[in-house]
Amino acid sequence: MDNAATTHLSDAAYRVYIDALHNCNGNASSAHSDGFAAFCALSDARERISSMLSCHPEQIIFTSGGSDSDNLAIMSCAAYGEKCGKRHIVASSIEHHAVLEPLRYLESNGFSVSYVVPREDGIVDVNDVISSIREDTAFITVMYANNEIGTIQPIDEIAAECKKRGILFFTDAVQAVGHIEISLDSVNIDMMSMSAHKFHGPKGTGVLYVKDRNLLSPIIRGGMQEQGARAGTENVPAIVAMAAALEDSLKDRDTKNAAVLHMRERLIDGLLQIKGAQLNGSRALRLEGNVNVSIENVGAEQLVLLLDSYGIAVSSGSACTARFPAPSHVLTSIGVDNVLASSSIRLTIDEYNTPDEIEAVIETVKDAVYKIRSVR
Repeated sequence: MDNAATTHLSDAAYRVYIDALHNCNGNASSAHSDGFAAFCALSDARERISSMLSCHPEQIIFTSGGSDSDNLAIMSCAAYGEKCGKRHIVASSIEHHAVLEPLRYLESNGFSVSYVVPREDGIVDVNDVISSIREDTAFITVMYANNEIGTIQPIDEIAAECKKRGILFFTDAVQAVGHIEISLDSVNIDMMSMSAHKFHGPKGTGVLYVKDRNLLSPIIRGGMQEQGARAGTENVPAIVAMAAALEDSLKDRDTKNAAVLHMRERLIDGLLQIKGAQLNGSRALRLEGNVNVSIENVGAEQLVLLLDSYGIAVSSGSACTARFPAPSHVLTSIGVDNVLASSSIRLTIDEYNTPDEIEAVIETVKDAVYKIRSVR
């Protein structure tokens, strides 16, 4: 029940990954036949991923994952803006830490950032974004779908406003790719990040989509891999497995999403039967598999550990901060008080879950809450 943190490797991705480990272990930059075979596999994966995202192969940069892609995008947008004399950034206050931390670094180096706070339903208001724009705004960054509460942001509208004003737009789409339709040929996104392990691909590989490679300023130097955009020998087996996983995730996506949505709605209904439980974020405008609830008089850490002892994996927020518990910046941004934010758990499901599991989880969470409350 923690698929937003990571997903298991799909059978399709596993088969491709193992085959590539055995049969495609050359360095894609080498001139000999083993290197050429790796280069061809890399090129094929690039073409397949670009086709699925409706963009051009040369616009796909392979990285080590979401954080790598986020940092490359943000530092590149900042460098490009600085060349144009622009050192102001607009961001939502509920971005992933892989976006927030680079922004804080830039703030310590002379940039200013306007953080747009979403509404109580976890959706960023386009008008608030527009009102934050200044003459020296270099770029805007708003995530496609939130990693904690699953809310889907009005990316098309924000991107259109950026195009009108000649401002770069970057979106962290790590939670969105593979789960909702994204056609890059129909929306004005300058850069977009994604990570394979969020859609049943291997960990440690991802993509940064870049509309114009001239916007990029490499942050990892030392070689000409990825056409000079990111140095380092490409992980060819993981990359071809990522392409296979993305294809598999998009196959019959609407049917799979409908099944996940049905389970999610049952899960929400069941958990809201618990006294003092509330759903965080819009119920309608959220990823099909995301449920984030606060439960009064129950510590999230204690509940997570107790559920784990029953064989149920959930989280108390982003997996990247789970070992450093503190009230979620996402929940406090949408008006949840610190006490209730510290009593929140995230359950994220996908097409591999079953209705029987949902029923078992509802009853187990109820039982766990009762046990925790009874000893207070």
